[in-house]
Amino acid sequence: MPGQLFIVAAPSGAGKTTLVSLLIGNDPGIHVSISTTTRTPRPGEENGREYHFVDVQNFREMVHRNEFVEWAEVHGNYYGTSLQWIKMEMDAGRDVLLEIDWQGAQQVRKSFPEAVSVFVMPPSLEALGERLSGRGTDSVETILRRIGAARDEMRHADEFDYVIINDELSRALDDLQSIVNASRLKYTIQCQRHAALFAALL
Repeated sequence: MPGQLFIVAAPSGAGKTTLVSLLIGNDPGIHVSISTTTRTPRPGEENGREYHFVDVQNFREMVHRNEFVEWAEVHGNYYGTSLQWIKMEMDAGRDVLLEIDWQGAQQVRKSFPEAVSVFVMPPSLEALGERLSGRGTDSVETILRRIGAARDEMRHADEFDYVIINDELSRALDDLQSIVNASRLKYTIQCQRHAALFAALL
């Protein structure tokens, strides 16, 4: 049977990437899509690991060839998710997680309406500002712009199936894992994954 698709979105600095990394470390059954982006790699990032880094011209050519299930411009950079990769993974029965923004989530739902979506929120704008400053990678102007953008992004939280408030990392991780576990235990999913058992018992 095909795998499930999970979407995790959040404003920059809410802790989405940390949560997803910890989830993947605990749950080898989930495969994370590696997005394509035009932004400059941050210190320690490698091409093909955190992102596929391309220039703007190449990205636009990929858009023209309809290679992305979703793509968007965020903070002056382009990000996109491979449609072919998602289909290949899910057709092979593997669960896939997309770490994207709310705009991308809207686009993905058009192709995969059954996707389970989660929005991660910071406990406050003050905490968000502290997290962004703590990265040490962005200027004050960039941080202020991201905080302003976060207000707009959080207005779309009601479009998601679940919302996690990332106040305490361990609790937020437990919440995210619980959502994944519960989704896998839905009746329709269990019937498909254990068809022989259900046929024998029901």
